[in-house]
Amino acid sequence: MEPNLEEAINEWHASVNARDLQRSERAVGDPVVVLGPKGAGPITPAQFAEWVERSGIKLVPLSWHPVSERLMVVGEDATWPKSTESTRVATVFRAAAGKVTAAFRLPDLKAALELAYICREMAATE
Repeated sequence: MEPNLEEAINEWHASVNARDLQRSERAVGDPVVVLGPKGAGPITPAQFAEWVERSGIKLVPLSWHPVSERLMVVGEDATWPKSTESTRVATVFRAAAGKVTAAFRLPDLKAALELAYICREMAATE
């Protein structure tokens, strides 16, 4: 496992949950690849910080599932400013050099694990 994988993911969660925009920019690679309900693709750290501010999301990690040296799936409870209850989601994280370089949020742990295993196999056969 990438030595800083857990640390990078912890920093990502801390910066997002604190809505600390500068810290959020520093927590991700340039670019960071994202997947969520509103789309997918590479974005800049500044665009990631804009998303943090705009969404107001908080993601509380619940379970950690290592997939490979650089991939981890984290089950989370998500809340938004107007939500009264949390929603269970899961995110596939990839990290390098102490920064999150991909964050793919999916609606459940099963879907996230399936995607993470596909990503791992694709990387292994390059």
